[in-house]
Amino acid sequence: MGHEHLRKLAEVSELSVKGCFDVKAEKQALALSLGLTAYPSFQAVLDDAQVSVVLIATPNDSHRDLAVAALGAGKHVICEKPVALNTAELDDIVAASKRAGRLFMVHQNRRWDEDYLTVKKILDDGTLGRFYHLETRVLGSRGIPGDWRKLERCGGGMMLDWGVHLLDRLVFLIPGRITQVFCKMNYPTGQEVDEGFHLFLTFESGHTALVEVGTCHYQALPLWLVLGTQGTAVIQDWSMSGGIVAKAGGDTDAKPIVAGAGLTKTMAPRTETGELRLPLPKVSSDVREFYRNFVAAAQGKEEPRIKNTEVRRILQLMEAAFESHRTGQVVAFE
Repeated sequence: MGHEHLRKLAEVSELSVKGCFDVKAEKQALALSLGLTAYPSFQAVLDDAQVSVVLIATPNDSHRDLAVAALGAGKHVICEKPVALNTAELDDIVAASKRAGRLFMVHQNRRWDEDYLTVKKILDDGTLGRFYHLETRVLGSRGIPGDWRKLERCGGGMMLDWGVHLLDRLVFLIPGRITQVFCKMNYPTGQEVDEGFHLFLTFESGHTALVEVGTCHYQALPLWLVLGTQGTAVIQDWSMSGGIVAKAGGDTDAKPIVAGAGLTKTMAPRTETGELRLPLPKVSSDVREFYRNFVAAAQGKEEPRIKNTEVRRILQLMEAAFESHRTGQVVAFE
């Protein structure tokens, strides 16, 4: 992730990367080969008066201590997600930010994903009529990547890795109060952390959502399925294949069809005159806006696009999901 940040920051004139510190010698050598300063310690980063921003891209269990130290040294801080292992750790960071008068912002970069923004536009435009349910998922077959992501003490597992992204976006699609959380995590290859999960959310408005992550799926399901009273939208994958099927007025009387060993009229497909097929209203975006907004917010010129209150709500939601899995019960959410 550090290298990915470096690649994007090379195209952001408002910030320039001076150097890095990594506990791995090969990463330090890579920094030097790229013309960066390889600091001998994290404290050396904090002691450098020319450094105004510290970007933390480390295992999840180290975020709080590094962020608190950097803020205490008078640095602004960008932190990778998940921001911390629990809400108490985030509260420590926010308190340090307020004491220091420095900006702390979490890199929730997937708010800039084209698939998410396209779903948001579909819902905002009312294309599907009254929207009532959506499903958002990411599925793969390669297991949990890397080393520390497989360790509970480091904050590994798919809820903290991918769930934090999917939930962060979901609450902007359905902004009302969540009332119930039910989650079942899965461990198909026996890892000590969750390798995937099914999370079902109920909203006070009556909307429902299914959030699914899996790392042992050999056939993918759609990234998005969005259901409304007048249509359905599907986004199959990150290449944005898919489309919208909307209700048209020409199909007034369904005829029964043979379905397996019986007949059904309820499940009969719509005729060509009874449906309208529409392309996805693709929305383009530029994730570099995150860094530009960070600079403007640090200068007091803009509000942060990623607010710590929003980040805290997602941590609380993930904590409720873990509790639901642990107890096997639906958890009431405030």
